[in-house]
Amino acid sequence: MSRVFSGIQPSGVPTLGNYLGAIRNWVPLQDQAEAIYCVVDLHAITVWQDPKELTRQTREMAAALIACGLDPKRCTLFVQSHVGAHAELGWIFNCIARLGWLNRMTQFKDKAGKDREAASAGLYVYPNLMAADILAYHATKVPVGDDQKQHLELANDIAQKFNHDYGVEFFPTIEPLIQGVAARVMSLRDGTKKMSKSDPSDQSRINLTDDADTIALKIRRAKTDPEPLPDHMAGLEGRPEARNLVGILAAITGTLPENVLREHGGQGFGPFKSTLTDALVAHLQPIAAEMKRLLDDPFALDAALHLGADRAREIAEPIMKRAREIVGFLPAR
Repeated sequence: MSRVFSGIQPSGVPTLGNYLGAIRNWVPLQDQAEAIYCVVDLHAITVWQDPKELTRQTREMAAALIACGLDPKRCTLFVQSHVGAHAELGWIFNCIARLGWLNRMTQFKDKAGKDREAASAGLYVYPNLMAADILAYHATKVPVGDDQKQHLELANDIAQKFNHDYGVEFFPTIEPLIQGVAARVMSLRDGTKKMSKSDPSDQSRINLTDDADTIALKIRRAKTDPEPLPDHMAGLEGRPEARNLVGILAAITGTLPENVLREHGGQGFGPFKSTLTDALVAHLQPIAAEMKRLLDDPFALDAALHLGADRAREIAEPIMKRAREIVGFLPAR
């Protein structure tokens, strides 16, 4: 059985875009592979975090993952900083990766912006830690979005260079895991931009903890155009907001956009938005309720994460022991 790894930053309550684009797709992998999932708090501090907020958001993200269907008994779910192998292997990879490779990483340029000299060194070497996250477990499959493919290529470059430099065949090749067509959910205020937690307007996104009234209000206010819905996909060309709402209804009800248009073509957005609201509320309210239940008992939530970390350490430690031997570190005992 293949080993799958994926991580997600504790950057606030997940949005509908996070859920449909990534988290929901992790759930079936629990029964198809040895699945390892991680809340990556080490990655989070590449930009400054308020310590109390980081603690709260780490629990919040863990609760969201469980509420969305990740079962700590069927997968290994833990917090990154609870397993020392990530940071240790990350340092080894800092010494393997070349500056020229990191200079080509477009995500650093995007996140650091114009004032790159003021960005943290952690943000710059972030891809090396991402490689360590995966390779500390000898995972071979990683579900990735378009924005992470470059980092996955770098992880393979690091693995190959390690193997070459030390004359071993130790770290495996990682393959991107493509799970059909990922739902690409766009902003409710601008259909050309991805739905994002960083957007200053909360009206641009559906949060997994939004109640029924909030969802209804956000969908009612969602940007549209004056034309009715078409009855075929070609009719969505040049209509990004209409395409987005059709795509959301298709994804949340498990059908294709073509089927949505067949059923709702010719309708105005008033009735369509009412249907979309009902579908979202029916699907998301159980998730919100389960998140609240989990967060109301933080000791039980933490205990589940600690068990996941114990399991992760059991997998990673033999791999790290051999990595230390290969590098030439004197055994600790």
